[in-house]
Amino acid sequence: MKRKILATILSCSMVAALLAGCGGTAAAPAEAPAAAEEAGETADAGEAEAADTADASADASASGGKGVINLWAFTDEVPGMVDKYIEEHPDFGYTVNPTIIATTDGAYQPALDSALQAGGAEQPDMYCAEAAFVLKYTKGDMQDYAMPYKDLGIDVDAKLKEANIAQYSVDIGTNTNGDVDALGYQATGGAFIYRRSIAKDAFGTDDPAEISKIIGGGSGSWDKFWEAAATLKDKGYPIVSGDGDIWHAVENSSDKGWLTDDGKLQIDPKREAFLDYSKDLTDNGWSNITQDWQDAWFADMSGESDKNAFGFFGPAWLINYTIAANCGGEKAGEGTYGDWAICDSPIGFFWGGTWLLANKNMDADKVAAVKDIIEWITLDSSEDGLQYKWANGTLNGEGGTKDSVASGTVMDKSDGSLEFLGGQNMFDYFVPANSYANGKNLTQYDESINQIWRDQVRAYAAGEKDRDAAIADFKQTVSDTLGIDPAE
Repeated sequence: MKRKILATILSCSMVAALLAGCGGTAAAPAEAPAAAEEAGETADAGEAEAADTADASADASASGGKGVINLWAFTDEVPGMVDKYIEEHPDFGYTVNPTIIATTDGAYQPALDSALQAGGAEQPDMYCAEAAFVLKYTKGDMQDYAMPYKDLGIDVDAKLKEANIAQYSVDIGTNTNGDVDALGYQATGGAFIYRRSIAKDAFGTDDPAEISKIIGGGSGSWDKFWEAAATLKDKGYPIVSGDGDIWHAVENSSDKGWLTDDGKLQIDPKREAFLDYSKDLTDNGWSNITQDWQDAWFADMSGESDKNAFGFFGPAWLINYTIAANCGGEKAGEGTYGDWAICDSPIGFFWGGTWLLANKNMDADKVAAVKDIIEWITLDSSEDGLQYKWANGTLNGEGGTKDSVASGTVMDKSDGSLEFLGGQNMFDYFVPANSYANGKNLTQYDESINQIWRDQVRAYAAGEKDRDAAIADFKQTVSDTLGIDPAE
């Protein structure tokens, strides 16, 4: 397969470092940000697997004689999936030409936008967008380039129902006309991921059902969680590593997004409360005051902090490609391997994901082929589809990494038990978690606004400015950098 790498893939070096921490094998593609998502440096840790798949099947895609399909992505993950599809469908007949540009320094979006606008033989026929900016392509400035899935020839309603795709993912991928333009292949609904040994010490049990009750799992309230934080503090443990560990639950549980209907900046009360949560975590000693994706944060995963954190909020990829990769071991008894479990989060949320789109301006003779690929990746709930193989760790043979996938139907008939979780079946919690996530409070500017907000929250929690100043500085910075004025 001819590959155009137009920017250094951020996660290449990070993947090597992450996998070294636990001997982790990225045996299925999955998303795992390698740097702060808010800084626009999100990358897919599972791309190492996808790259292996791509190399193994390059000859299959290069042999197509029907024409060329141009695929744009920000990691090797989706290109690897496409290679796998071609490998398993030798009569496919098309060459797939991937262009991979990392999200580092915001490089991907401008290049993709230019290629879509330029049109012609080199224009993307298929392209990827991640959670941080997908709304730009489904509901925002670039939505007019996307071809609705129904126009590809997909029976969208029937397939969504058959596959049991989480509503948040559908909402994010639905355009302003009500048609689905994009779907993901992962389920990134979040749970609370905790240390079993700390649970036993602080609460006398590590049973997920009991821990869920203790922290208020599924309650929609933080009250029980803060009570648990006080109990853990008395035992010498912070409940989380840093305020970033609760941010995504706060962000996704808000009733409103950052913008009003007329495009003005607003702060939902639940997001404003993050100021108080961060301050409480800091002042009460309920966190280690770490910043996500930094060394101190990873130390809480390996149990090497002075006071080890109880847990983290996140989806399955955080377990498979971040915590496992930094656990300090490869089997039970080494580092924190096997000392983890998951339970319900107090607040429903999702974190991350990649959505797959088709260009409505592609040549008509490519539509059927693009339809087949997209459907196999995002909606096929059979045992021959990508998602079943991925969920069961068989995408590239037995013994691969199991992951939470977009199809609830697939997870219901799959085995999600992990030795890393002490044998727990993660699907028991991640399937319902996906139904609690909210995909209606996002905007195309979230990546930038979230970064500005979290910077101001950290400054307030550290005592560097008062609450009113933090809010005022947030509004001013958004206005100065994005040209978005606050609502009256």
